[in-house]
Amino acid sequence: MNRAYAVARRRMVEEQLRRAGVTDQRVLAAMGEVPRHRFVPRMLQHRAYEPCALPIGFGQTISKPFTVGLMSALLELRGDERVLEVGTGSGYQAAVLGRLCDQVVTIERIAPLAARAASLLGDLGAANVEVVPGDATFGCVERGPWDGILVTACAPGLPEAMAGQLRDGGRLLIPIAHGGEQLLYRYLRRGEELAVEQSVPCQFVPLLSGLADARAGA
Repeated sequence: MNRAYAVARRRMVEEQLRRAGVTDQRVLAAMGEVPRHRFVPRMLQHRAYEPCALPIGFGQTISKPFTVGLMSALLELRGDERVLEVGTGSGYQAAVLGRLCDQVVTIERIAPLAARAASLLGDLGAANVEVVPGDATFGCVERGPWDGILVTACAPGLPEAMAGQLRDGGRLLIPIAHGGEQLLYRYLRRGEELAVEQSVPCQFVPLLSGLADARAGA
């Protein structure tokens, strides 16, 4: 079975990532190594490498492989960065990031998901990934500043407090709702300026807490 998963993982990297435009070799290598099937419910493990999101309980999902690969590549990590992830979910995205940077702090407001992810990441030896239970709708200022911030749920606007926690040169990825669609925005901190670099269509579950105070910045 492990061999079958390894074959499926290699096919995922080639067909769903490389051919779809994810060309960062470090990202491709990381996603070729992290066992995605470990991050989905046992009854869905046979579908772990399909090109789709899958439910993980509590109304949450594990993003499809292309989304994880794209977001990881858009952070443009070199290996020495500190990254904040808002919304741990299954822990899969954090596991991939852990192979691309020096330290990952990932925060999950649903306590059972946080506990499950922390246990699995520990089993997989992801010593540089720390799972913190709690609400990080507006970032984690006490642990910042951050070289990268990645938000894995859709917000109604850009929380300015979160954007203020980026180091100079740091990037923030966040899905933002616009009417009936979602766009994934990438922001770059240049001194006092926060520049919008690009946006692409996406589909994420809603960011569940602290929404009323988020201010649109896109």
